[in-house]
Amino acid sequence: MQQERVKIEDLVAYINKKIGAECMGLFTLVMSVYSFALTVALSCVNLSAVRLTSERCALLEGADRESWKYAMRRVVRAVSLYALLFGVLAGMVLFSLSDIIAGYLLKDHRTLLSLRVLACSLPAISLSSALSGYFTGLRKAVKNAAATVLEQFMKIIITSTALVMVLPGNVESACLAVVGGSAVAEAWSLAVHILMYLSDSGKPADQTYGEKKLRLPTKFKEAAAISLPSAIGTYARQGLTTLEHLAIPAGLRKNGLSGEMALASYGLLQGIAFPLVMFPYAVIGSFTSLLVPEMAERHELGDRQGIANLTKEVYHYAAIFSFGACGIFVNYAGELGRLVYNSEEAAVYTLMLGLLVPFMYLDTAVDALLKGLGEQVYIMKVNILDAAGGLLFVLLTTSLVGIYGYILTIWICELGNLYASIRKLGKITGEGLLSAIRYFCVPFLTTIFLGIIKITFLSSLKAMCSLMLYASLYILIILWVETGKKQNRKRPAEASLC
Repeated sequence: MQQERVKIEDLVAYINKKIGAECMGLFTLVMSVYSFALTVALSCVNLSAVRLTSERCALLEGADRESWKYAMRRVVRAVSLYALLFGVLAGMVLFSLSDIIAGYLLKDHRTLLSLRVLACSLPAISLSSALSGYFTGLRKAVKNAAATVLEQFMKIIITSTALVMVLPGNVESACLAVVGGSAVAEAWSLAVHILMYLSDSGKPADQTYGEKKLRLPTKFKEAAAISLPSAIGTYARQGLTTLEHLAIPAGLRKNGLSGEMALASYGLLQGIAFPLVMFPYAVIGSFTSLLVPEMAERHELGDRQGIANLTKEVYHYAAIFSFGACGIFVNYAGELGRLVYNSEEAAVYTLMLGLLVPFMYLDTAVDALLKGLGEQVYIMKVNILDAAGGLLFVLLTTSLVGIYGYILTIWICELGNLYASIRKLGKITGEGLLSAIRYFCVPFLTTIFLGIIKITFLSSLKAMCSLMLYASLYILIILWVETGKKQNRKRPAEASLC
């Protein structure tokens, strides 16, 4: 315990020169409350946008240009009204209650301005989510990916510029700089989404106009009927998650850390290590969302074989991608700490969370498949149990073993959530846990093999050179294995032709 405190103090001493570890803890604490407000602002509007757009696309096959434009405008208008209603409502409530939240719930008045700035960004985020769902329903993932990249680019520029102007040690201003950069980036993202919507054709790229004239109106209540049932469950889950995050610093203080050190330790894990291991998921996040309309279409057509084949493909590619990321985080935890944060102190947390990456990534993909199969209520129940269990474990473990109790909680809840989801998917598709394990074998063994190679041969190289060589070897091995599998499939077919 004493050694852990010394390491955290060393990290605090360094990062305080930049943005402050305490600032990251304060920021993460603000975000725990903000996340609940954001959940209310979104209210699952993305789901109704995807579903309504996909359904209209199916009905509009063979329709003329005007029919497409009319139908899609009505969809966007309905989901935008829904988004504005909840976005403005959540923003107003958070802004008006920010003083009470800062003083009594977070017990830190330095969070007041940050909460108010974030409250102003909620309507923009909600509208962006509605338009993002519209593009997903049209299967134009490139537009969502472009908007996300531009948003992150703007966030980095504004946040970095603002942090340069902050005086060292001014935790409140540093936190406000990070929050302000995020808020401006969200407004920029909305502007990008609106411009893309105005220039969009209103139909999938593979569709052609016909001569059929249709009038397909979409009403506000249709969007609400799809989104609200899922939103209610999301409120419950996020409320429990918010309580869990608020309980972590309190548990750390009971474990013997001071208030500043508790925030620093919490910020180090939740604000530094966790975003790092989740960064690769941003690469495939937009494409994972396409699984919902793809699975929904196959489910609607009753294509059981197509559903099973898509499930196998998801297992396959999720395993390849996630074990590649896992290997990098596990084998290069220290190097990544130096490259990204110029510190090795977050390496232990990155290692522990990096080992969980294959399960986290697969869980997200499986949930997307279940949503496409209409199992939102089941997912809602599992997620609520997950959040309730997380809150209970945090209360029991953080006061006993500190921040490692929270890491243990993440592991237990994530594995339980994945098992419940994959078990349900297996009952529907016939491709359950054993099928997933089969696809995990090759990437897992490849990661073990390359870990030995890294320790034996690559450790003497410079960090970036070693990391790039490791990634290249992983890709080459996977391509070699995949090529061998394809050749083996062709041989029986060629033999049967002979």
